[in-house]
Amino acid sequence: MITTRSGTDKDIPGVLALQERYLFRNLNEVQRQKGFVTTPFTSNQIEDILKQNGLLIAENEKKVIIGYAFAGSWTYFKQWEIFNVMISRFPQLNFRAKTITTYNSFQYGPICIEESYRGTGLLQRLFEVMRIEFSKNYPLSITFINAVNVVSERAHTQKLGWEVIDTFEFNQNNYVALAFKMKHSVL
Repeated sequence: MITTRSGTDKDIPGVLALQERYLFRNLNEVQRQKGFVTTPFTSNQIEDILKQNGLLIAENEKKVIIGYAFAGSWTYFKQWEIFNVMISRFPQLNFRAKTITTYNSFQYGPICIEESYRGTGLLQRLFEVMRIEFSKNYPLSITFINAVNVVSERAHTQKLGWEVIDTFEFNQNNYVALAFKMKHSVL
């Protein structure tokens, strides 16, 4: 039985282990074609996101973490330069006739799912737990995906209903920015 829930500090070692397995820099070219995460989190950074209820966990019947999703305020994510680049683009962006700001949106992601559980509906379940929590305070969610991570872009646009709103370059990589209206359930 797979369960999805908000994370706790006891989940940090499992999150770090899953992150390490799917971190871009730890994968070869063939492995990257199945999806990856690019933003590494430290224990302290995870402790900070827990204060925002911004870590969602999926675990199997053995209580092993098989998936996670991060979500949080732009204030939290500003510690990584790529998020500052995204924020700087907000004045020229809108989504469904709504101007995007750091007040009406939050950063979703990264999300990571153990390869053997991909395609099982776990993405939708994890996302829905996050959506319910964050829709209380934000009407919009924003994220970005490395353009070479086709698997992730397809999963978010086709399975969750995210919409591409922008493209940008950062550190010689191309990214797509996506938006989601938080009132829409994915289940």
